[in-house]
Amino acid sequence: MSNEEFASTIPVSPPIVKRKMKPKAHKSEQVQPIKASVITQVFHVPLEERKYKGMNQFGEGEQAKICLDIMRKTGAHLELSLAKDQGLSIVVSGKAEAVTKARKQIVARLQTQASATVAIPKEHHRFVIGKKGEKLQDLKLKTATKMQIPRPDDPSNQIKISGTKEGIEKARHEILLISAEQDKRAVERLDVEKVYHPFIAGPYNKLVRELMQDTGTRINIPPPSVNKTEIVFTGEKEQLAQAVARVKKIYEEKKKKTTTLAVEVKKSQHKYVIGPKGNSLQEILEKTGVSVEIPPTDSSSETLILRGEPEKLGQALTEVYAKANSFTISSVSAPSWLHRFIIGKKGQNLAKITQQMPKVHIKFTGGEDNITLEGPTEDVHVAQEQIEAMVKELVENSFSISVPICKQFHKNIVGKGGANIKKIRKESNTKIDLPAKNSNSETVVITGKRANCEAAHHRILATQKELANSTEVEVSIPSKLHSSLIGAKGRFVRSIVEDCGGVHIHFPTKGSGSDSVIIRGPAQGVEKAKKELLHL
Repeated sequence: MSNEEFASTIPVSPPIVKRKMKPKAHKSEQVQPIKASVITQVFHVPLEERKYKGMNQFGEGEQAKICLDIMRKTGAHLELSLAKDQGLSIVVSGKAEAVTKARKQIVARLQTQASATVAIPKEHHRFVIGKKGEKLQDLKLKTATKMQIPRPDDPSNQIKISGTKEGIEKARHEILLISAEQDKRAVERLDVEKVYHPFIAGPYNKLVRELMQDTGTRINIPPPSVNKTEIVFTGEKEQLAQAVARVKKIYEEKKKKTTTLAVEVKKSQHKYVIGPKGNSLQEILEKTGVSVEIPPTDSSSETLILRGEPEKLGQALTEVYAKANSFTISSVSAPSWLHRFIIGKKGQNLAKITQQMPKVHIKFTGGEDNITLEGPTEDVHVAQEQIEAMVKELVENSFSISVPICKQFHKNIVGKGGANIKKIRKESNTKIDLPAKNSNSETVVITGKRANCEAAHHRILATQKELANSTEVEVSIPSKLHSSLIGAKGRFVRSIVEDCGGVHIHFPTKGSGSDSVIIRGPAQGVEKAKKELLHL
């Protein structure tokens, strides 16, 4: 008996059940009448397909948890009862969408799963999937099954279905119906050399679109990136034959009339001949009727092949060189430490250039002493002149100071993760270079504008002086007193730190049992802090 027939023979309001599964409700809540938008369906799980067959699992245990979880996730209401054959009857009430989702979870979580395969022609698989996979998702939901469709590059025509026996039968039936519908349309494949595909597609695919519209035939031409020669036609037999004949005619004419011309173009310029999304190639094809073949990006070849009627090749060659030279890549030599000044605060200097020439892309690479410019040739030349002028001015006005700093303090000046040195660089707007760790040099070099270098110099010397005057002592204080010395939210110890010139006081980890307290900082401040802690 089907679910629909079963539903028509069972009184739903009120249903005859042995035990109900429903969420707990407050005593003051009243049962709301079922609105017209609420539907009720009855599903039957045969004894042999039940995952949980023991009676002790009917009202409690895993099955009960699953039912409550389904209600919570879908918003549907479930009522369970055992039939005479020990099958499980489930009454599901709620909005149509909630009931559909609940049914899918019931099948997946309360029924044992089976699997089967159905074979249909490979070219029909896409009709089962549908646009953006919507058809397949709808089919899965309606039949409460899972389906695995072979990938396009997999030659298998087998679609695997898993779920309940009933769900599998419904899904299999639906798939065969879809395939039968497509069998009314003929399919033909035509092998056409890849180099002639652009002529069949036409500029911007206009020719193939017109052909499809005229004949009602679907024509699938492999994209340039796919190394396949086969063009596939799908449609009614008579119209399909017309489409195939017209494509054959174009193919044969082009083979007879066209010739080729090989030209050398720098590999870096190929992308400009191609253009954004291949638009430049399409423009050349539209203007001249000539196709331009570009070697793959992973190839080192710089040879472009122009294919077309002899009298049109000259015009196409002019177009190719114009496209190739319309954009260029150039570079400006500039020490890496100058880059931040060229960019300017919040990119203000660069903004002045790019606002005038928005198609110019300017690239700075950390650690490299050059700047790369890419864009329309004329604009790049103008931008290059402006940046070179900025570099010249900065170099002429640049200043450098060499500061001897004791090697032992270098790590303190750098700080954890470079935090200290980054802060000094940012605030002083200078470049600061420290010698390598394995170097014996103690010289720190500061580069930038004179005033900025002097400010950074003063800051680094002050840090060294502070570090040179710093000391560290260890004080033994019973661990039971540490909490009171620290104070609420560290307020007490913070007051000592501030009073003693910013010393650092380190207490051991709570619960470690250690009595050792470390005080670090300027000698006078450390001694003062020690006295205050011991006095307390």
